[in-house]
Amino acid sequence: MRTRPRYTGPSFNRLIPNILTLLGLCAGLTAIRFALDAQWEKAAVLIVVCAAIDALDGRLARLLKATSRFGAEFDSLSDFLCFGVAPALILFLWTLHDGRGLGFAPCLLFAVCSALRLARFNASLSDAPALALGGPPPAPAYSQNFFTGVPAPAGAGLVLFPLFAALVLQDWGWVKLAGAVRHPVFVGTLLVVVGGLMVSTLPTWSFKNFKVRADYVLPLLLGIGAYVAIMLTEPWAALATGGLIYAGMLPFSARSYHRLKREADSRLEPVAADPEEATG
Repeated sequence: MRTRPRYTGPSFNRLIPNILTLLGLCAGLTAIRFALDAQWEKAAVLIVVCAAIDALDGRLARLLKATSRFGAEFDSLSDFLCFGVAPALILFLWTLHDGRGLGFAPCLLFAVCSALRLARFNASLSDAPALALGGPPPAPAYSQNFFTGVPAPAGAGLVLFPLFAALVLQDWGWVKLAGAVRHPVFVGTLLVVVGGLMVSTLPTWSFKNFKVRADYVLPLLLGIGAYVAIMLTEPWAALATGGLIYAGMLPFSARSYHRLKREADSRLEPVAADPEEATG
């Protein structure tokens, strides 16, 4: 009787997150190719696809219990290309190439900031076991709901706002306003500002354990339904509006973090020493 041979190695289910990351990497590379051919709509769509894949692969890895150091490193490398290199190159070819070296400088700075942010994130993963033994105490529970700085996918969405806005304004016939949004000074300044936000210590909501009050559930669902409807009918307008909404949320996320920090610090009341014990 022949027995079925047994092979060593991970199951296919555990490879699915890495396959998704690979697909995202291919989408980012293809976005660069479309940008070289001046097909801006296709390039922008592929960056959005990269963001959707990035939102899925990590959660799927945790769901399938397929997290690994290789997957984390591969995901970071893919994020650097898809959300650091590709958006900067797309914007350079779209409008900043007229500035030559001066126009390339903001793109270079944004890509470097993206690499630094991802390196800081990987370093925090490497240092986590050591910190539990002899380093500083672990981060408080409330900080788990926040990122340090703007994450790479959100940063890519913010810097691509001029491209999204110009596409929708051109469709609406507002050519002058579309030209103003496409101006190299505006695009270059946005790249520098968003790059600084990515490497900053600004606390931003991660939405991982985000809880919604019961009376806000229905308005939230209605708002999401309206946004999806706009996405299906006017995708560029929805993407541009999403960038504005996220940028408007940054001050509120910082305020929420500092409020939680104050509440946590207020619970840590100092214990006064007994003067008799101190002198005895």
